[in-house]
Amino acid sequence: MFVALIAALLLAPLAPAHASTRVGPLPDDFLWGVASSGFQAEGYSPASNWTRYIARGTTTDRIGNSIDFRHRYASDIALAKGLGVKVYRIGIEWARVEPRPGLIDRRELAYYDDLVAQIVAAGMRPMITLDHWVYPAWIADRGGWAWSGTADRWLRHNRMIVDRYTKFHPLWITVNEPAAYILKEVQHGGLAIGDVPRMTDRLVHVHRVMYDYIHARDPRARVSSNVAYLPTVEPTVDAAILDRMADKIDFVGFDYYYSVTPTDMSAANVAVDRMWDASMAADGIYYALRDLHERFPGKPLYVVEAGLVTQDGKPRVDGYRRADHLRDMTYWIQRAHDDGIPVMGFNYWTLTDNYEWGNYASRFGLYTVNVKTDPTLTRRPTDGVAAYRQVTAANGVAASYRPSRPAVWCSLVAAPSSCAQPVH
Repeated sequence: MFVALIAALLLAPLAPAHASTRVGPLPDDFLWGVASSGFQAEGYSPASNWTRYIARGTTTDRIGNSIDFRHRYASDIALAKGLGVKVYRIGIEWARVEPRPGLIDRRELAYYDDLVAQIVAAGMRPMITLDHWVYPAWIADRGGWAWSGTADRWLRHNRMIVDRYTKFHPLWITVNEPAAYILKEVQHGGLAIGDVPRMTDRLVHVHRVMYDYIHARDPRARVSSNVAYLPTVEPTVDAAILDRMADKIDFVGFDYYYSVTPTDMSAANVAVDRMWDASMAADGIYYALRDLHERFPGKPLYVVEAGLVTQDGKPRVDGYRRADHLRDMTYWIQRAHDDGIPVMGFNYWTLTDNYEWGNYASRFGLYTVNVKTDPTLTRRPTDGVAAYRQVTAANGVAASYRPSRPAVWCSLVAAPSSCAQPVH
């Protein structure tokens, strides 16, 4: 990999010209969406691995009641509907539904029943995530994913969830960002380094079993496990997980956030949870799409999460605005589609700011919420709201649109090809 990267750097052309190719609209059945997760947004958190991590002081901020999605979901669904999106991604929290072994909290199931029903009534399709990095405290007490019984308990619980919501024909995500899930577990003390192979194997196992279970109940189901697309390390990181799931996914789901070039510090900033200082170059989403299409030919691609982060809602140091970044990403998705890459959907992360796995400083929301200073938790629109409405109404940006920023020189998003074969 290192030799190939050096060769790409030596052979790479000078900085590519500002993109000048006209783009066509995306197809009418393209799935525009918004994304969220249960633990990060709901508040009133039941005991889980993550409440334990927060109590131990391994996070910057305590979660409190987050943005109180648990009681404000109806108004947030209305906000999503107002954007013109077709998909609303949510998570159903195991810790909330089964707070003790074998004890099902019927009140919380009723909450999820109404949440899913309201999404459908608003004209959107649910995308249901079964595991977004959180499991009950009683699983944590037994060792989390290092415990031999976790996979069986996970499957028992999620079979019930699938049985309950299959009638709505949702899109399904089994495990959110498995590699990042494992990394966070190690980082916060939920998993020993020596248990990483065991957790990896168990996540692959539950995905494969659940894929078959979902399809037995809904032959038309669309199931995946979204991967965090990590610049400079793709596709190496996928060998342990995504490659072993490839025959059991209906679309390749992935998350794209930041770019890397030979001269920036994006990877270092992400590693220390300063994503707002990392490069958010939008052209990288094209390289990610191209790479995944080449590695998984015949599979549709879905951008399950993508967005731009600011620190406490302040303007970014690089001046990139949410509206411009959103339109720029849309342009590059249209370029990918025009080039024959079968991209089927895009979810903006996220509808509202929430608890970003340890802090409230990282703001990704189309609607901003200042949890630490605003007790009313008012959802305030950013410039991204109007931009997304325009995008969903037109199924993309106009043919004459030009990205607000030129493609970066020698993007390493999908190195070495993204550097050696740049898009113009």
